[in-house]
Amino acid sequence: MSDTTAITPVVRLRALKRSFQQGDTIIEVLRGVDLDIMPGEIVALLGPSGTGKSTMLQAVGLLEGGFEGSIAIAGEEASRLPTDERTRLRRENLGFVYQFHHLLPDFNARENVVMPQMIAGTDRSEAEKRAEELLIALGLGHRLEHRPSQLSGGEQQRVAVARALANRPMLVLADEPTGNLDEHTSERVLSQFLELVRGEGSAALVATHNERLAARMDRVVRLHEGVLE
Repeated sequence: MSDTTAITPVVRLRALKRSFQQGDTIIEVLRGVDLDIMPGEIVALLGPSGTGKSTMLQAVGLLEGGFEGSIAIAGEEASRLPTDERTRLRRENLGFVYQFHHLLPDFNARENVVMPQMIAGTDRSEAEKRAEELLIALGLGHRLEHRPSQLSGGEQQRVAVARALANRPMLVLADEPTGNLDEHTSERVLSQFLELVRGEGSAALVATHNERLAARMDRVVRLHEGVLE
C-alpha cells in the first residue's frame, strides 16, 4: 500500500499579483505567480534586474502589503492573518539575506547573530552557542569579536548568512546575496551558503541574475513579464 501522505510546501503562491501606479500608468510587476517550494529545496529565482524578483521576495517574506492572491507559509494562509500574526509567522519560519549585509555596526559578528535569537526569546547563552557554531561553520571562528567595519565584504556577508539561519528558519529568502562581491568571493560565499542551508535542512529561494550560480541550486525558475517560466 503506497504512502499518500501529502508533504506541505514551505511556501505556496497562487495567482500572486502586485502592481504599482506611476502617475496615470499602472505597472504590473507580478501578474499571477504560482510556485511551491518543498522542505529542504533550494530554488533559484532567475531574471535580469528590474523584472520583479525583489518584489516577489518581499511578498513571500511578508514584508509589505498591496499584493493580491494567496501566500501560504508552512500551510498558513498569510493574507488572512492580522499584522501581529504575520509578524509571528515571519519570525518563526523565515530568514533573510540581502545584497547588502545590513549588520548592526556597533555590534561584533557574534552579537549580530545573537540578536535575532534573543528577539525570538532564546536564552542568551544558547544564542551565543548557536551563533558561534554558525560562524565557525562559515570559517569565521577567528572573527567573532570583530565589528562589521573590521570585516571584508565576503566576511560581512557570511555573518549575514549566519544571522539569517540563527533561528533555524524553514525558508531562507536571499536577494542577490553575492551581488555586491567580486567573482571569486561570490563563489566562495555562495558555496558556504548552500552547504550551510543544506546542512541545516532549510529550504531557500535565491534571487539572482547569474545563470552559473543558479545552476548550482536544486531548481531554477525564471521570472519573465510578471510570471514564472
